[in-house]
This record gives sequence, C-alpha cells and structure tokens, in this order.
Amino acid sequence: MRDMKNVLIGALIVGAAVAGYLYYQSRQNTVEIRLPNVTIEKR
Repeated sequence: MRDMKNVLIGALIVGAAVAGYLYYQSRQNTVEIRLPNVTIEKR
C-alpha cells in the first residue's frame, strides 16, 4: 500500500511539473510538444 502511495505522489509531482512547463511555454508564443510519433503544435 505504501508503494502505491509513493507512485501516486510521484505521478502528481511529474504531472504538476509538466503542467507548469506547458503553462510556461504557453506564455511564450509557441507551444510545441514532440513525442516519438506525435507532434502537437499550438501558436
């Protein structure tokens, strides 16, 4: 049970970091997300 709690906390931290990064990028002019097979671009 303790391991699952740690995984959830880690996922929340990573999610918050990603959301913060995307927000920061959106304050710039272009948001560009590159994954191996997908490219998402928003201006």
